[in-house]
Amino acid sequence: MKTIHKLWILIAILAVLAPIGLVLPEHFRAGAAWGEWSIEEIKNLIGYIPKGLEKLSSAWSAPLPDYALKGQEGYPAIGLSFSYVVSAILGIIIVAVSIFLIGKFLSKKE
Repeated sequence: MKTIHKLWILIAILAVLAPIGLVLPEHFRAGAAWGEWSIEEIKNLIGYIPKGLEKLSSAWSAPLPDYALKGQEGYPAIGLSFSYVVSAILGIIIVAVSIFLIGKFLSKKE
């Protein structure tokens, strides 16, 4: 089996395992997953909101907020597992296509 096929299999396995990052923090009552804090959670954690973060916090809104498909916003973490996998697959596709297009652009012959 080619190395690239092994890489895609590994990426697919990681996408399927992605809900673990959603379920474990809830199971252990640890709050939000590390690095996925809202601006309010950051204020609670460190006592203030950094100016740059506050300024940029409204610049981007996620295509799948909280990794939930439309209408699933209030579901428990285990119920969001499918949405989490869909979110992972969409992210993988976006990154792969971006890398492919950048590679094509950089490797153009004059």
